[in-house]
Amino acid sequence: MSQKYHRAFGCYGIIGNSNELVVIRKNAGPYINRYDLPGGSLEDGEELAKAVVREVKEETGLEALHFDQIGVTSFRYPWDYQEWHYNQHICVFYRITSFTGKLQQNVEQFAGQDSLGAVKVPLAKINIQNSSPLVLKAKEYLLRPNEFSLQDQTYTDWQILQKPLF
Repeated sequence: MSQKYHRAFGCYGIIGNSNELVVIRKNAGPYINRYDLPGGSLEDGEELAKAVVREVKEETGLEALHFDQIGVTSFRYPWDYQEWHYNQHICVFYRITSFTGKLQQNVEQFAGQDSLGAVKVPLAKINIQNSSPLVLKAKEYLLRPNEFSLQDQTYTDWQILQKPLF
């Protein structure tokens, strides 16, 4: 690929089962107005595992107690952002199997917060029209838990949604 890419990096939590998945309602970035996984960027010097615990708490109200890293991959797609026209989103995925707290449909808003709150969505209702590539990856994993593909994915015609679907 000869185009210059913006790169984003983050840690994301998969909380769900073969029937449903915890997602956030995204209010910024290339996944705006879609469902996304709870997670995000690291703070300076932050460990990967601590980042996923912090981000999940901020975006869902849940505190991850037990989790395992299951894989890393990236998603590439067109996105006009600052001087770039393409994005490569590098993602570290964690399977969260134990947590405390109550799922928050509305979360505290602060600078950098890109979650409006969290909901549980049936896997059958998750699709490319309403979800980020991360959510699609999580759905795939929950339906086939022993198969986490590390293959990068490219979306040649990614669409930024102008209106919320939720």
